[in-house]
Amino acid sequence: MFFSKILLINLVVFFLVIISNANEISLPIANPNEIGLSEKRLNYIDKTFNELVENNEIPGAVIAISRYGKVGYLKAFGMQDPDKKIKMSINSIFRIYSMTKPIVSVGAMMLNEKGKIYLDEKLEKYIPEFTNMYISQEVFENNISKEAIIEANRKIKIHDLLRHTSGFTYGIFGDSYAKRRLRNSVLGKRPLPATMTSNDFVKELSKYPLAYNPGESWEYGRSTDVLGRVIEIASKVSLETYLNENIFSTLNMKDTGFYVKRKNFSRIAEPFKEKEPNLIDITKKPLFFKGGHGLVSTVSDYLNFCHMLLNGGKFEDKQVLSKKTVEYMTANHLDNKISRSTSRIPGNGYGFGLGFAVREHDGVSSWPGSKGDFYWLGYGGTYFWIDPKEELIAISMTQSVTKRDKINRLMTNLVYQSINK
Repeated sequence: MFFSKILLINLVVFFLVIISNANEISLPIANPNEIGLSEKRLNYIDKTFNELVENNEIPGAVIAISRYGKVGYLKAFGMQDPDKKIKMSINSIFRIYSMTKPIVSVGAMMLNEKGKIYLDEKLEKYIPEFTNMYISQEVFENNISKEAIIEANRKIKIHDLLRHTSGFTYGIFGDSYAKRRLRNSVLGKRPLPATMTSNDFVKELSKYPLAYNPGESWEYGRSTDVLGRVIEIASKVSLETYLNENIFSTLNMKDTGFYVKRKNFSRIAEPFKEKEPNLIDITKKPLFFKGGHGLVSTVSDYLNFCHMLLNGGKFEDKQVLSKKTVEYMTANHLDNKISRSTSRIPGNGYGFGLGFAVREHDGVSSWPGSKGDFYWLGYGGTYFWIDPKEELIAISMTQSVTKRDKINRLMTNLVYQSINK
């Protein structure tokens, strides 16, 4: 009887914590047991993240788990700003870096649904600077490595931008001639010049040879930045305006954007500055709205975005994308003729769809999941995945570059171990 009372008290306290955060989210709240999550096993998440904070591995984090369209876990840990001693809160604002890409990809597919862009169209239709592209290849003469610049064997298509088979690269994975050229260029600077616009960016990028022939190799790179410029040209508005009007307002993503307004500066999550690389300045409105990594967001905002995807493109009574478009985006688009990158992403057992890594098998991967789950992550320490089979969404946000891999691995294991039915 005593232990039953203790368990009941723990459940009540747990549920009250979730309820206290309910005004920050749009989705309904549920007792964890109601949606097949073990309250006891969810405590492992609390214990693990409290230890990470106590050991000064991360300043803090916000974590959300949703199942069957209801939120069963939503908590903030540690400090939002360790220097200013501001506690983390559910509505803290994070630099989400590459978790921008899935949002921009959805924006592009909304244009595709309306017949404003087609995936088999050539990029040069929208940006003529990409008409005549070349690739950089390594050749050997007398056993000496040299660079050869040759004409690409086909044109870059919009499809290539969405699935990262364009030949564009960041230049940070590997050390080919093409990647060295980019690293040593103005595009290799961090941050990019403050005066650079999206039009300046694509014109500059077009000057450099591709790392691969379009359509032949998957490599994570600048494709989504270029896609953002395509959206601007096709929609005739800035990427910021397009996303605000078509995605953020529709999904009640009130704190998502390309910068933080002054009234919300006190909500910006910051890293341990002495331990971490410098992160992008999000206090000023940029000239270049970067489709690949420019957004800030909150866990609650991103949860709405994920819920729309899990719900077949629908959020509340609004249809953002069709069910078939979501299915198409979250299918693997890399056939056996496309070489896979040797970098750590998307990972063994995963292909890539239109903006997401997509799990091809129940096994193969070194972390748990289900065939058909899809995910992406951000440089600054943010991570999400959606498991349609389990009707599961999990999101974690922190601001730690150095600990992001550890956090992401922990999250996957901790969430799946909490599922009890």
